[in-house]
Amino acid sequence: MSFLGSPPGDVSRGLQMHELQQLAIRAGTELEEAPALEILRWAVDTFGSRLCVTSSMEDAVVAHLAARVAPGVDVVFLDTGYHFPETIGTRDAVEAVLDVNLVTLLPRQTVAEQDAEYGPELYRRDPDRCCDLRKVQPLEEGLAGYDAWVTGLRRFDSEQRAGTPVVDWDARRQKVKISPIARWTREDVDMYIAEHGVLVNPLLSDGYGSVGCAPCTRRTLPGEDARAGRWTGRAKTECGLHT
Repeated sequence: MSFLGSPPGDVSRGLQMHELQQLAIRAGTELEEAPALEILRWAVDTFGSRLCVTSSMEDAVVAHLAARVAPGVDVVFLDTGYHFPETIGTRDAVEAVLDVNLVTLLPRQTVAEQDAEYGPELYRRDPDRCCDLRKVQPLEEGLAGYDAWVTGLRRFDSEQRAGTPVVDWDARRQKVKISPIARWTREDVDMYIAEHGVLVNPLLSDGYGSVGCAPCTRRTLPGEDARAGRWTGRAKTECGLHT
């Protein structure tokens, strides 16, 4: 069944969890070869205002695509308190330049409050716990009002992301997860950025292959994959948002 062209939000309104799951699985198959804009149109037609876009502010590609399909769409950003100034600057520029509703999510505790309870530099001693407190929990709370969320995941980013579906069921959060540029290559991303003048975090031009929290991110070396600079020296490769 195709839902393209349905009135905004009519398809998902009132569906039970198992029905949303079935919808996601079917759409993942039907839309696997679809262009990113078509995937996003399906998402907007299906979920309407119960859809949001999440962005780490490495670049604004997905936010730009979504704004073309749904002007004023909610773009969710997690402000962990540990971001590079360049990342915060990119967020502010996205809010100023694109036709989106920027939603900034904050952890329950400030960095100082977390340090007081768990000790300073938790990210060094227990990075999984730090990511859970400052990323995973705030996102789960922030997604409460949505049925579906859009990510910028791309298969070329790492081996762990190589099988990313364009539409999937997020069993942990009981929501539909949409990754419209999952199939894009690095060249596709660069071409879109150049063609549309899309905002990009300046750190990507300063040796960083991927941009996360400042204490846990380094520049990548020649030959390393884009996310090799995250949590150097640890087996950890993901913050927990996509696992």
